[in-house]
Amino acid sequence: MIDDFIGDATRRMDKSVESAAHEFNTVRTGRASAALLDRIQVDYYGTPTPLQRLITIQPYDPGSIKAIERAILESDLGLTPSNDGKIVRLPIPQLTEERRIELVKVVRHLAEEGRVAVRNVRRDVMHDLKELVKNGDVGDDEERRAEDRVQKLTDEHVAKIEDLLKRKEAEIMEV
Repeated sequence: MIDDFIGDATRRMDKSVESAAHEFNTVRTGRASAALLDRIQVDYYGTPTPLQRLITIQPYDPGSIKAIERAILESDLGLTPSNDGKIVRLPIPQLTEERRIELVKVVRHLAEEGRVAVRNVRRDVMHDLKELVKNGDVGDDEERRAEDRVQKLTDEHVAKIEDLLKRKEAEIMEV
């Protein structure tokens, strides 16, 4: 029975780590392949002009453009969309040092949410173990061993999130 609880905790903690990794991937780092075009200059009315990176979004339903713009503005991406009624345009500027620092703060917050999710799983399992002891299904020694296993599991998953965080911070700060 205890192994079932620990197996469930492992699955739930793995999902928390995967969720944190997915959230990290949503944070823009400036490593887009469009950066390959930064060195290219175009003769624009006699003046060499660098190409501007631009993402366009063309929704199936043009009525959703305002909702798309609002969602982008309310996000923590720091991008300002514009539209012509059919297409949303997102110019992608180079990341400034200040913006990189802001993004690191966002990623740290996401990591903390992941750690809290893992700890919540630990709390739930510890509560379930106490219930087993209270009902007389397991003894105190078994409960302590199971609590130690759950704590090790928690520490391992928190360490995984920390590792993901360090790599993402390095990626963001890389110029």
